[in-house]
Amino acid sequence: MSDTDSQAPKRWRGRFFEDFDVGDVFQSRLGRTVTDTDNIYFTCLTMNTNQAHFNEEFAKGTPFGKPLVNSTFTLAVVTGLTVSDTSENATANLAWTDISLPNPVYVGDTLWAETEVTGLRESRSRPNVGIVSVRSRGVNQRGEVVIEFKRTFMIYKRDAPEVNDLFPVTDTAWNV
Repeated sequence: MSDTDSQAPKRWRGRFFEDFDVGDVFQSRLGRTVTDTDNIYFTCLTMNTNQAHFNEEFAKGTPFGKPLVNSTFTLAVVTGLTVSDTSENATANLAWTDISLPNPVYVGDTLWAETEVTGLRESRSRPNVGIVSVRSRGVNQRGEVVIEFKRTFMIYKRDAPEVNDLFPVTDTAWNV
């Protein structure tokens, strides 16, 4: 995809395998501020009993001095921030690898995602999909990288029958 593709499509369907080139870089349009509720709910839902995520008194005694956001929540949010640019039409995630967490995330931090396409190949077993490899990173409001990882996913080709337009057809005239 070239930098000259600046006009927004009238009907967004997400990217398909054919829309990617190695070297493409996507920056999330939206940022996501992490709340205390996000961190505590995610920590409880995942049965993570490390008090560094939910006990302020305990966290005061750690090198960080305050509760850390659960790192798997950080992975989930940053991955989610990449979906509209990369994997909205994916059929399956195949791998997350090389996950690193160079800086902590705290409640109140706002995260954005940046993703670079690192590899493309046709699926050997499914002719209607391709395999895309990317590297992604989460960046906070201070410009600090808080997470980096590689991800590989299987994504539909534009003419795959599974991605037919699902918007319901109506013959009803507008009334307003």
